[in-house]
Amino acid sequence: MSAANCARIVELEPRIELVVDHSLLPPMRWPADFSGDPTWRRTPEQQRAFDTAINSADALYGIPDLDPVAMARAVRSNPRLGWVHTMAAGGGSQVKAAGLSSAELNRVMFTTSAGVHGQPLAEFAVFGVLAGAKHLPRLHRQQRNHEWSGRWMMQQVSEQTVLVLGLGGIGQVVAHKLDALGATVIGTSRRDLNVAGVAEVVHPDHLLDLAAKVDAVVNTLPGTSATEHLLDKEFFDALRPGATVVNVGRGSVIDEAALTEALESGQIGFAALDVFETEPLPSDSPLWERDDVLVSPHTAALNAAEERLIAELFAANATRFLDGKNMLNRVDTLEFY
Repeated sequence: MSAANCARIVELEPRIELVVDHSLLPPMRWPADFSGDPTWRRTPEQQRAFDTAINSADALYGIPDLDPVAMARAVRSNPRLGWVHTMAAGGGSQVKAAGLSSAELNRVMFTTSAGVHGQPLAEFAVFGVLAGAKHLPRLHRQQRNHEWSGRWMMQQVSEQTVLVLGLGGIGQVVAHKLDALGATVIGTSRRDLNVAGVAEVVHPDHLLDLAAKVDAVVNTLPGTSATEHLLDKEFFDALRPGATVVNVGRGSVIDEAALTEALESGQIGFAALDVFETEPLPSDSPLWERDDVLVSPHTAALNAAEERLIAELFAANATRFLDGKNMLNRVDTLEFY
């Protein structure tokens, strides 16, 4: 964390005693690279100093080494630890992976950085919808082959119906941007919501009823047991032929084998994917080879302002933590989102 962001946290919540020692952290390779250089290692002395700092904290800004095992060790070694803030919007999956007991989950609060990445992810989502509507794979193919074909009509996003899965912080921004382009936006939520720019809100249980009138699908949902392979063969088969699929949520929401089959048949015309079931995407994945798939290495959320926004969110939650108020973006430790 930069000196400017450290100062920003303390400025916003002066009661914090912020302990930061950059010599104990791997160097960042780019902005918001919280995992840091994978080749970097602490000396035994540095590791002892790192563990001492972790074990003396009331709250942690980030998961130690972005490692669920290290987080579990921190929770069990430090009885005074009351709060852990994760850098990821989908930090619930990291909490789940730590394998903490019910008592440990009740003792320590976990929060995420949900909402911080809304604007950049929404822009990628709109880019994906536009790329599908404007036949980007065909344009690339013809350019590569130096082929000047006859003219053809492209689709207009303003005439499309787009399904946005999830109307949280990211989904609402996606819906707003698509609505501004004139698209008819349908959103999914388990709650009764009224969201600007969304023409209709439906329960996820009714996805198949919607599929036949959908031209594009944008997933913003987290990875939970309830969302795993929500977009499967049955759903893809029910879509309008040639539909576009965009994923800026979690890779586990899409059954990639079913997606590949739908792409091969032409049922799906284009897919823009920033997340995958397994990351890094295995070198033998058929998705790499397809002209009708855009593979983005989980980078669409990266933004120059990300670190500052996370710092400001942490400071806001620090005030709530110190004052005993409800925390923003608290992880649901039953569904882990």
